[in-house]
Amino acid sequence: MKINYNFAFFDEGSKREIRRATLKAIAIPGYQVPFASREMPIARGWGTGGLQLTLSLIGKEDVLKVIDQGSDESVNAVNIKKLVKATTGITITGITTEATIIQSRHRIPETPLKEGQILVLQVPLPEPLRYYEPSEYETKKLHAEKEYSGAWLMLFEQIMNYGHMSTGADHPVMVHDRYVMAPSPIPRFDNPKMNCAKALILLGAGREKKVYAVPPYTRVRSLDFEDFLFEAESFQGKSCRQCGATGVYLDEILDDATGKTFYQCNDTGFCMQRLNGKPC
Repeated sequence: MKINYNFAFFDEGSKREIRRATLKAIAIPGYQVPFASREMPIARGWGTGGLQLTLSLIGKEDVLKVIDQGSDESVNAVNIKKLVKATTGITITGITTEATIIQSRHRIPETPLKEGQILVLQVPLPEPLRYYEPSEYETKKLHAEKEYSGAWLMLFEQIMNYGHMSTGADHPVMVHDRYVMAPSPIPRFDNPKMNCAKALILLGAGREKKVYAVPPYTRVRSLDFEDFLFEAESFQGKSCRQCGATGVYLDEILDDATGKTFYQCNDTGFCMQRLNGKPC
């Protein structure tokens, strides 16, 4: 028996409530806005926060791209696209420049985003202070007082223990010189893409029931020290085995047959565009 859902799954009241939280988040860059996270036909922890943002904002004329850790065809990405397509009928694309809404888990696309686009990032842990302060009440006080010494202390301890900042992903950022924010588990390589980005960046955590945002052309700075600057992953001297791209985030892959290591674009859509000879 076929079930007829409302456009984009949610009822209109639910969409309005999520949009109101989103507007507040845009008005206060980097600030975590609570919202009434809805039950979804996917488990929490698999992108329900980002999906709720996407479904509340999407319209009949929108074009959607979904990425999961750089891949357009992973299980998570495919199933999210199926749900959105089944409840909206909109166009799905793998090309970043064609999309009006891009929902992503753990990556920002290699192709630079443009004005009018919305990037929705799925977030498991929205509170950047949770690593050293377990109390939600206390973290709210710390944000209100702009007391972030614990965040710098955490990075200082990493330098003392390992000789470098060991945050492989989700390296905290300062937004608009006011709020320290978790950028979602994107690699450090992607952090600079948030700074003064032309697109609107929305971040949703369904399980934690939080929404926050980075409006276009907003200053975003990765936390570091004057004498120990932030450094992203370096792939200098390496290129993609398939398309030859350099200066992008690469996956290191071991060839079982030869025992040799090779590199490949993490962003599969970007790689395919280059292979097809089309502009990225």
